[in-house]
Amino acid sequence: VRKLAAAINSPYFNIDVRNCDTETLGKLNIDCGADYVKSNQRQPVGMTMQPGARYCSFDGDADRIVYYYADESGAFCLLDGDKISTLIATYLRDLVTTAGVEDLEVGVVQTAYANGSSTSYIKDTLQLPTVFAKTGVKHLHHEAEKMSIGVYFEANGHGTVLFNTRAVAKLQAATPQTPAQADAIQRLWNLRDLINESVGDAMADMLLVETILICKDWTPAQWDAAYKDMPSRLLKVVVADRNLFKTTNAEQTLTSPPNLQSFIDSLAAKFPRGRSFVRPSGTEDAVRVYAEAATRADCDQLAYSVAGAVFDRAGGRGERPAEFL
Repeated sequence: VRKLAAAINSPYFNIDVRNCDTETLGKLNIDCGADYVKSNQRQPVGMTMQPGARYCSFDGDADRIVYYYADESGAFCLLDGDKISTLIATYLRDLVTTAGVEDLEVGVVQTAYANGSSTSYIKDTLQLPTVFAKTGVKHLHHEAEKMSIGVYFEANGHGTVLFNTRAVAKLQAATPQTPAQADAIQRLWNLRDLINESVGDAMADMLLVETILICKDWTPAQWDAAYKDMPSRLLKVVVADRNLFKTTNAEQTLTSPPNLQSFIDSLAAKFPRGRSFVRPSGTEDAVRVYAEAATRADCDQLAYSVAGAVFDRAGGRGERPAEFL
């Protein structure tokens, strides 16, 4: 990253690299990576944040990225994969509209873990098509390939943008009628050159975000103001056999055990904007419970109620956690 910054040699890309010890075994990603920042909702250990400055963290192999900043009061604010996805989709939508290329459309792919506010923003404010895919970037990538320009990010910051062959052909054949159209088409080409379409690439994604923020002249707070995340909670429930849990609808709906999904739906319906789903772990006998609602208190009550229902009705193993309702 230092070499890249020196090569660009731009006042817009003045960066300070932290936690970059690649010589000490096991130190590179300790208490500072993308997963640490997102999971703990705080900046890396030992970092003092200045209000208004932009910060980002990669994960250990640099295929995930999250941004964050301190607001005017000094409070930590996270800009995760959902925020990155909506920023990119907003900018691409505006360019496509200005370019005036017929039948060229931007779409967004999310997983069930995407915050509901981001989905509402994409559908209702940006008015872009949105589809859900199973967890795992290979599933999101497959869905994004079906779109002219497909933006996909998991909430953890793993994702990219794809221009399919139809989009490339339309851009190649485009004949701009105005300077604004010519500029927008050229910017789309430039962005395609910048993006790594093959795989999640934190460095390319960082450059993409920085480019958009510069072009829009936005601060992190202005970026964050597009929508407000609903409170969410992710819990783990240890079970006797995770293979009893079967899902459909991009892992948002349980088909087995019988009647458990209907009970979860009845719990979620008690809370404004309540949503919850359960999916089995791929590596251990446990299931993940995700819940969100309009307030933190409602979200937590929903999450712990669903976790309790899973434990009681679907073979919870060990001592029942005291916080389960």
